[in-house]
Amino acid sequence: MVFSIILTVIGLALFETVSSIDNAVINAEVLSTMGKKARRFFLTWGIFLAVFVVRGILPWLIVWATVPELGFIGSFTATFSNDPSVAHAIETSAPVLLIGGGVFLLFLFFHWLFLEQKHFGWNGVESFFIRQGAWFYATISVVLAVIVWYALKQSSMLGFGAVVGSTAFFITHGFRQHAEAIEHEMAGGTSKLSDLSKVLFLEVIDLSFSIDGVLGAFAFTLSVPLILLGNGVGAVIVRQLTVANVERVKKYLYLKNGAMYSVAILGLVMIADSFGVKVPQWFSPLSTVVVVGYFFRRSLVSVPPPTPGHSCPVL
Repeated sequence: MVFSIILTVIGLALFETVSSIDNAVINAEVLSTMGKKARRFFLTWGIFLAVFVVRGILPWLIVWATVPELGFIGSFTATFSNDPSVAHAIETSAPVLLIGGGVFLLFLFFHWLFLEQKHFGWNGVESFFIRQGAWFYATISVVLAVIVWYALKQSSMLGFGAVVGSTAFFITHGFRQHAEAIEHEMAGGTSKLSDLSKVLFLEVIDLSFSIDGVLGAFAFTLSVPLILLGNGVGAVIVRQLTVANVERVKKYLYLKNGAMYSVAILGLVMIADSFGVKVPQWFSPLSTVVVVGYFFRRSLVSVPPPTPGHSCPVL
């Protein structure tokens, strides 16, 4: 029991860290355009907001949306409750949450695989898919249709959960595209935003990236206290990477690859779980450690030459 909890927290912290590497890079680049006072404010109060507010409120809101009969306040107390009836209510409603989160993560992975510039960790596989970028929307449309088809055979709410997951992906994706444009303006010195506006921008960006970590966390456990602990540790590590030396992090070329393959595995685990396939609790954290560890090791022993047209130094 204790070993399972420790493994889950380690897996959560590791997943939160590697899936937020892009967040750390954006933070560092925007902070470099801000005054000393604004930087200090973000790096102190920003940790409080990231750990206790964003990653504290999101799991609570997700539980409330998934099990509305608990009520707004009841869903908060339920996350820390040992009441068997409450645990049963959450367990019963979990498939809707799991299928929505699974679809979100699966779409996130396919977007990275088909469209995002990257260093090729598995050159033959990733270079093939990047050349088929035009098929991204066709692929995820077919995947969603198949998932919803089988979900509707079990319940309408399960099918609705899958659609909500896809909707969440496109909303988040659209926002990130807009945020990337703003971030490039800041880094290029053409932005006229004040330091206060930049701090607020970074907090909203952090909220966007935290959605990946929080939804993925439910593949590890339905225990919100464990999610808060693991994701909180990961968020603090990301802030420390921002402060310490983000350029050093960029040298680990394949960390993003490890993060995205972990996203794919967690998405499949959540979808399988939503259909009643019981995946052992140790599988998600262990697979995350193994996959991220593999690509971390590859980053240490290999520096690939850039591939014209298909690769750029982006993590």
